[in-house]
Amino acid sequence: MSTPPSSLLAVIRGLDAVSIWSGRIVAWLIVPMVLSLVYEVVARYVFDAPTIWAYDMTFMLYGSLFMLGSAYTLQRGGHIRTDNFYAGWSERRKGWTDAACYLVLFFPAIVIFTVLSWDYFARSWAQSERIVTSPWMAPVYPFKATMPLTGLLLFLQGISEFMKSVWAGLHGERL
Repeated sequence: MSTPPSSLLAVIRGLDAVSIWSGRIVAWLIVPMVLSLVYEVVARYVFDAPTIWAYDMTFMLYGSLFMLGSAYTLQRGGHIRTDNFYAGWSERRKGWTDAACYLVLFFPAIVIFTVLSWDYFARSWAQSERIVTSPWMAPVYPFKATMPLTGLLLFLQGISEFMKSVWAGLHGERL
């Protein structure tokens, strides 16, 4: 087994730590989401007094949880892959295939997503955008801020995964 340089391991561990900690923090969004759902169900079916805010709250919290948890999912290897072909490949072939996919598909898509979603968020922030279809009139810009933040987190984790893939391509082993 080849020994990777300590500087490479430090960068990979640092980038992985960002994804792990952001995933652990974002996972706590499930608590207010479930509480708002339970409150809505009890209010609606027990007291016949549905809320006007529970759907908006649940929608925004679930969307934030899904988006912001994606870098953690990438770090844990939880995204979809075509295992029918991939499982039988050598570690070198997997590494070079992954590295090429990160360069050609992942990074360009994440950069475009981050730039476009930043503009989308910035307009929302400048207008103090709110949900106009709800009497609650909840602010939308905090929810839209999750999109460029997701792009940044995915980009950082992508760098770590790219470095791991190149190592696997060169040395035939995963870090």
